Amino acid sequence: MSDFIVHVTIMSGLYALLALSLNLQAGFGGLMNFGQIGLFACGLYGAAIAFQFDLSAIFGFAFAIVAAALLGWAFASVGRNLQADYWGIVTLALAEVIRIIATNEDWLTGGAQGIGGIRPFYFDLDSQTRQIAILLTVLALVLAAALLCRHLIGGRYGLSIKIMREEPQLAASLGYNTITLKRQLMAVSSVLAAISGFLFAHYISFAGPEQIDSSETFLIWAMIVVGGLGNNIGAIVGAFLLQFAFAFIPFVKDWIGLPTEYVAAGRLFLTGGGLIIFILWRQSGIVPERVGGGRYV
Repeated sequence: MSDFIVHVTIMSGLYALLALSLNLQAGFGGLMNFGQIGLFACGLYGAAIAFQFDLSAIFGFAFAIVAAALLGWAFASVGRNLQADYWGIVTLALAEVIRIIATNEDWLTGGAQGIGGIRPFYFDLDSQTRQIAILLTVLALVLAAALLCRHLIGGRYGLSIKIMREEPQLAASLGYNTITLKRQLMAVSSVLAAISGFLFAHYISFAGPEQIDSSETFLIWAMIVVGGLGNNIGAIVGAFLLQFAFAFIPFVKDWIGLPTEYVAAGRLFLTGGGLIIFILWRQSGIVPERVGGGRYV
């Protein structure tokens, strides 16, 4: 059971990085990005492609960071003249294009079969020690990412993107270039998503197109809506809460005697049900956004 808890905590931490990334975009900047999983794909396949072509993990990491930042910049540039809802549709379509490319370019991504055997971090350690080392690494990165987000949002830049979120015309009248703000925000937040994808590939030693399905984006959305849009702690709470809930669904299934195929349905029910319940009755989430004086959590 302890190994199981460690595994679920690691997965929760990886999703927390994704949730923090999306929370920067949507929670603080008001950017309705439905293509978040495409940014995650940069890290996932950055690690996998580097391994496939016998390149160093450092090269794969650098490639993932640069690719994600450029893709985030491109996302913002494509939507510079679009309203929020239309831009969200465009980002969803772009993420789906990335998944289709990953599915069909066998020579580069392994196609539908993906790329397996990716060397895990701390491979020279025994299995149990390696798990603990990965856990500590992931938790340290989540803490660092949360502090980075807090620093960004607590300063002048954070104020500017919040003005852009609430009153775009006011932001423009105050001299802020909203297109540049969106590009910067997407580029910076995309790096967190890429780090999550890179760690994910090395943790499970596999990268495939099923891991970047568009449904994953809506899982991340559920995490920040449930946890609390515009609150970094809320994003982390939502990620851990939903991941642990997903992990215990098989045990609940066995307890009440449901067929195995109900596990996937249960996860979809949790994602969709969580979104609906919190949107209708608790829009601020478990940990509401902090307003007024002081730094934003």
